[in-house]
Amino acid sequence: MHNDKRWYALYTKPRWEKKVHQFLQEKGMESYCPLNKVRKKWSDRYKVVNEPLFKSYVFVKLKESEQSGARMIGGVVNFVYWNGKPAHIREEEILLIRKFLNEYESLEVAPISFSEQQKVKFSRGVLMDEQGIITRVDKNKIQVMLTSLGYKLIATVNKQEVIPLQD
Repeated sequence: MHNDKRWYALYTKPRWEKKVHQFLQEKGMESYCPLNKVRKKWSDRYKVVNEPLFKSYVFVKLKESEQSGARMIGGVVNFVYWNGKPAHIREEEILLIRKFLNEYESLEVAPISFSEQQKVKFSRGVLMDEQGIITRVDKNKIQVMLTSLGYKLIATVNKQEVIPLQD
């Protein structure tokens, strides 16, 4: 599995997303810089411009052994990390972003917010696919109650480890 190419998120210098995308492609690396069509007002007219959907982020698909080469590209600050390793982005998520941008214009990106008593599902780790209820929300962490065997198990987890469920 170490030779398989996977998608990663690169963190770039501010306003370097398009340049980094171009540099990666010039080096023969598959990259994706999602561009959002936004209508901007100039003093005398409106104009549609392409802005990066995710500020300071570019996606790159490569082997683990190619990571150092991507890190050396001008404008790249580093990989986006998760649990001490460069975070993998699922192919399905990249495809979903592409489909969404083909269908809609002037998109907005907002972080997922959580509230107490909200139902969530774990998206990774040993509790993957298990459901729970949020009992407390802090800045970067939440407490999730798992009702199991007639007991409450309360775990404090990073917000990125859970996804909200619809009621």
